[in-house]
Amino acid sequence: MMGSRRKPRLLIAMRKELPEGFFGPPEWARLKAVTDIIPGFPYANVDDPSGAAALAEADILLGAWGAPSLTRERLSRAPRLRMVAYAAASVRTVAPAEFWEASDILVTTAASAMAVPVAEFTFAAIIMCGKDVFRLRDDHRKERGAGGFGSRRGLNLPHLGNHARRVGIVGASRIGRRVIEMLARSKFEIAVYDPFLDAREAVALGAVKMDLHDLLAWADTVSLHAPILPETHHMIGARELSLMADHAVLINTARGWLVDHDALLAEARSGRLRVLIDTPDPEPLPTDSPFYDLPNVVLTPHIAGALGNELKALSDLAITEIERFVGGLAPLHPVREDDLDRMA
Repeated sequence: MMGSRRKPRLLIAMRKELPEGFFGPPEWARLKAVTDIIPGFPYANVDDPSGAAALAEADILLGAWGAPSLTRERLSRAPRLRMVAYAAASVRTVAPAEFWEASDILVTTAASAMAVPVAEFTFAAIIMCGKDVFRLRDDHRKERGAGGFGSRRGLNLPHLGNHARRVGIVGASRIGRRVIEMLARSKFEIAVYDPFLDAREAVALGAVKMDLHDLLAWADTVSLHAPILPETHHMIGARELSLMADHAVLINTARGWLVDHDALLAEARSGRLRVLIDTPDPEPLPTDSPFYDLPNVVLTPHIAGALGNELKALSDLAITEIERFVGGLAPLHPVREDDLDRMA
């Protein structure tokens, strides 16, 4: 909490194009009501003279993508800093391991706001891939309506459609839980794999807990929502993909880190599985990657997360956290060092 005699000085630190998307007149008005914004923003570089001066003045840092990593050395040049309000999800870049060793600065995250568009995108992808919309769209474009309604592909294929479709969620993260909530309102059967989730918690969410391999063999659609951690690297490899049923769908709106893409390419080339990848590895894929041309693969350019007007939801939550901090109220979404063991 800041003292009542002056407004805290606010440092806005992010890529230079982001403030336009994050802040409109209402957002600026809210920030100016409770803080004194350091001019010359946004500051992505706090090591040049102007950035170093701004960091030295800052009581609060409002950051997003492109914010500087708060190393021990940089913290030594930020004697007044008391809060980092991160208007995105993972705080690992802005608050590395040495940050936690060197300070007791409050850190908040907008991960809960980011979870909303990702979950919505994933739910839509489950529905659309369940009906193989993208391949059927491509076929329809080629045929240009030849044969009329009666020639509609997939009409009698039992692996298409969403009635009682079995969906396996890998990772009961904020996003994974939101996807489960959305699926539970419809006629889906839902299973979840997460080593930190017990069976009763899974049932309360609306799902059945399964081991990873059992889930992969059971599901018609598998959606990945696990964090980037050493133990999740290539958790979906050749063995795991081989367990999935013919015509099953794999959706990745998390990170390419989770999937062995060489093994995935082999399965995709066989035509046995259908795949939607929003976050490949590497990102972006090389221009000559076969993934671009496979009819059973849908590639989207990392758009599941906040996009366009959805950025305002992130800034709204970050500003709310700042307002609460200045007003002496507890944060809504604080991040603590021991949270990092399970966070992306």
